[in-house]
Amino acid sequence: MALSDRPQQKEIITRHGIKEHKRNTARILLVEDNKINQKVALKMLDKMGFTADVANNGREGWMASQNEEYDIILMDCQMPVMDGFEATEKILEEPAEGRQPIIIAMTAFAMEGDRERCLKVGMKDYITKPINQKELNQKIRHWLNR
Repeated sequence: MALSDRPQQKEIITRHGIKEHKRNTARILLVEDNKINQKVALKMLDKMGFTADVANNGREGWMASQNEEYDIILMDCQMPVMDGFEATEKILEEPAEGRQPIIIAMTAFAMEGDRERCLKVGMKDYITKPINQKELNQKIRHWLNR
């Protein structure tokens, strides 16, 4: 049977299908100064069906957040120019038009009190490096479904 002779199938749209589409079109900003960590995180995000903009330090991340409305910002904490803590405070002080983004710390800081410091400045979640793809996926999907 030729392709033109086949009956056309209609796409069925369900609430679940809409949620899946929304998740994969989420606006994500990766704020990370280390080029290798950037490549690793971008590859993980790609495998999860996401794309992301990249900022090389906290100042670039803050500036990007002023020009675009992001759903999720993955924020390294220790960076040159402006660290992730200061960048988070600035982003949340002056959010772009619309709602505030969810900021998830991605950090090598794993000592007692580090998670609390991240939450205190306004980050909503925390993931330690090296990043585990399954954990990253769970956290992103959790916050997109809130």
